[in-house]
Amino acid sequence: MNPISREEAARRAAEELLKPGYEQESLFDQLYRRFMQFVGDLMDSAAGGGTTGGVIAAAVIVLIIIGVIVLVAWRLRHASRNAAGQATALFGERALSAAEHRAAAERLAAEERWTEAIQERLRAIARDLEERALVDGMPGRTADELAAEAGLALPGFAAELTAAARSFDDVTYGGVPGTEAAYRDMSALDERLRQARPVPLGGPA
Repeated sequence: MNPISREEAARRAAEELLKPGYEQESLFDQLYRRFMQFVGDLMDSAAGGGTTGGVIAAAVIVLIIIGVIVLVAWRLRHASRNAAGQATALFGERALSAAEHRAAAERLAAEERWTEAIQERLRAIARDLEERALVDGMPGRTADELAAEAGLALPGFAAELTAAARSFDDVTYGGVPGTEAAYRDMSALDERLRQARPVPLGGPA
């Protein structure tokens, strides 16, 4: 068999690239193919490019691998933080006062939208405790974090605060429908907390 000349090889390659399959190749596929060709050339250089060329090619390959790992890790961390923030944050983007959350809860309850009413009532509790400096105004606070911190300032309410946080999580993330009874319990807790005073440091529980 006679060897194919350079011109003949170029002609056949051009004909191959003109086939419909290549015309429909996406930009991502083109970039991926060229990247893999580049990596393949580097590996060839590392294998047979002499000591200096091989070391340089190997170093470039290692840097590419490290870069890919860092990029993937960053994307996963970023997605995880976004998901966590969306899944657990107690407050929304807009800052409301305790009175505003309370009014919103009553309006939703009047419409028998119990899930949203429960959410707003716990937000009213959280904001009220913040306004009275019984808990810190921590951005991105979760219902469980609120219950834990408020339970230290008001230990007599610790169990009820934990139950309220669980009720909030159930209707918000657990798919449990809110009920009038659950909302009335949350409202009663809110009213009693408004009258409560923190235990002095070192005082009895």
